[in-house]
Amino acid sequence: MVQVLNAHSGYLAGHLLVAMPGMTDPRFERSVIYMCVHNEDGAMGLILNQLIDTITFNELLEQLDIPTSDPSSEIKVHFGGPVEAGRGFVLHSCDYKKDGTVVMEDGVGLTATVDVLRDISRGEGPLNKVLALGYAGWGPGQLDAEIQENAWLHCPANGDIMFDPDLYSKWDRAMTVIGIDPSLLSGEAGHA
Repeated sequence: MVQVLNAHSGYLAGHLLVAMPGMTDPRFERSVIYMCVHNEDGAMGLILNQLIDTITFNELLEQLDIPTSDPSSEIKVHFGGPVEAGRGFVLHSCDYKKDGTVVMEDGVGLTATVDVLRDISRGEGPLNKVLALGYAGWGPGQLDAEIQENAWLHCPANGDIMFDPDLYSKWDRAMTVIGIDPSLLSGEAGHA
């Protein structure tokens, strides 16, 4: 069954969360995160611009006993965040919908079943995709407090940024979408 999540006003589900230059947690430095869930119970998102260099897609398939029909179609394995680092997620375009796929209001899909990996290995998966291990998670009110402390900016999700394989320019491009020249930002928080 395909589940559809609706965003609630005042929350950031379906947006990109962009780390400020003064981010003190090295796991999130210059991160661009797609926010899958953000509500009164907390928040969950996937980092879009960090890779895991300890495992390849084909090695992951091998561990899961999934045959690969085209070993040259290697996709990148992203560091989705520090929570549940062994759990996999595929953020994708909605040309792919299967049982277990959650469709966000902005037309982005999220599938966390092994079936999506099988389909990708056979060339039958989504056209645009980000495979991530782990996720970024916040408890109730935690993300809101971090935003108040100038740790994060946000902007509407942009498929060109989300699914572009050029990971290293995503942060700069997200800042440009927000309308900010990153070279003018300070890592210091200010309060009036």
